Amino acid sequence: MKLDVNALRYLSKDDFRVLTAVEMGMRNHEIVPTELVARIASLKHGGAYKVLKNLLKHKLLHHDSSKYDGFRLTYLGYDFLAIKTLLNRGVFVAVGRQIGVGKESDIFEVASEDGTVLAMKLHRLGRVSFRAVKSKRDYLRHRTSYNWLYLSRLAALKEFAFMKALEEHSFPVPRAVDCNRHCVIMSLVQGYPLVQVKQVQNPDMVFERIIGLVVRMAEHGLIHCDFNEFNIMIDDDEKVTMIDFPQMVSVDHRNAQMYFDRDVECIFKFFRKRFNLSFEESPDENDGSEVDTDESGRPRFSSIAKGVGFLDKELAASGFTRKDQEDIEKFIEGGIEKDADSGDEESEDDGHNSDSELNKSYINGVDSLHLLDQQEQTIHCDEEARVEENQENSETGQSQTSVPECPDASDKEEENQTMNINDAELTKRLRKQNRRVIASVRGGRKSLASRNSYKDKGGSSSRNSKIQKQMSDW
Repeated sequence: MKLDVNALRYLSKDDFRVLTAVEMGMRNHEIVPTELVARIASLKHGGAYKVLKNLLKHKLLHHDSSKYDGFRLTYLGYDFLAIKTLLNRGVFVAVGRQIGVGKESDIFEVASEDGTVLAMKLHRLGRVSFRAVKSKRDYLRHRTSYNWLYLSRLAALKEFAFMKALEEHSFPVPRAVDCNRHCVIMSLVQGYPLVQVKQVQNPDMVFERIIGLVVRMAEHGLIHCDFNEFNIMIDDDEKVTMIDFPQMVSVDHRNAQMYFDRDVECIFKFFRKRFNLSFEESPDENDGSEVDTDESGRPRFSSIAKGVGFLDKELAASGFTRKDQEDIEKFIEGGIEKDADSGDEESEDDGHNSDSELNKSYINGVDSLHLLDQQEQTIHCDEEARVEENQENSETGQSQTSVPECPDASDKEEENQTMNINDAELTKRLRKQNRRVIASVRGGRKSLASRNSYKDKGGSSSRNSKIQKQMSDW
């Protein structure tokens, strides 16, 4: 969509208030209902509906009434929100001509208050030419649903962070000025894209400088992933500047070697075709990095020393997880030595042995408790028998020291009857306990009768059962 900022000067505060309300509603809605827009904007006397018509006229919103009446932001409306915010911050005061168009962004010239010309990059993901963002870029990560405006905002934030960090480590990149939503403000590079350059005075030196940048970034833990003639700027003094950083990944990414080899192959292929360079001997990098090369002079990813910096850790680049960060922190603190590992293994073995001993002692203790309970029961029974004997002796007037007489057959029969009664009571108690255990195991489920089962309420069958119960009791 073409950016026409002439309408920006005619928009009022209410217009931007309604635009912001639609933006807030799009956090949870693909199409924001009209009632919700009016509620968030909270304008007096129903002014939101009048403002929505004005915004539709300038194509800052899109109206959709297929399922319900609602609105969504267009890229032009999102551009106006970002530009208005940066204008209020005083980052720039004027917007100029368009100087670049890509598959993911548009680039414009802007001027600050002191007359400095800057570059404004507006990310526009979701174009017809490049819609495979979910498979080609890692902006979503663990998210499943997405919006093109939200993806553009993530890409702008990521590019601003990488540009800022690379500038601090003296990499030839544009100076990052500010960022808001999907808009990134940076310094304007005075040069030309390498793809437009037909002749260079020292192509060998330019080639070595570019390959040295690829290796140096890998030493700092980052891979560009789109390092080609379209993303390299060169000026009249043959000074090289890198651009376009939202797709950068960590050297610990699972496809890091493939991305690194692809970047190197793009540079080799371009210089061989455009400047007829031969790569029989390995180039000597000006950055002083000693890297092994293969027969064709290409640097090997496996030979790069990845200890210069941890930019991928600082910026949370793709492929660098929290687990990797914790491992690196442990390694920096001193790591874990082999002696410590052996000590840990011994302590673990001791722990297992102590656990097994505790289990054995616990089992033995339970068995001893069962035995003690049985002994206490037998002792209690013996004491009860002695008390009964003493009471009988006191009633008959006999002393406790007298010799007991031999029990008769009737006494034995009575004891057997009492024992049988006790056994019957014990069996009843055991059956009740078994029922309770079974009910608890089943989760307290009760057997439910089926719907079609016959329920006799006060009929002849219930009367017969009552009579039979009375006869049995009698």
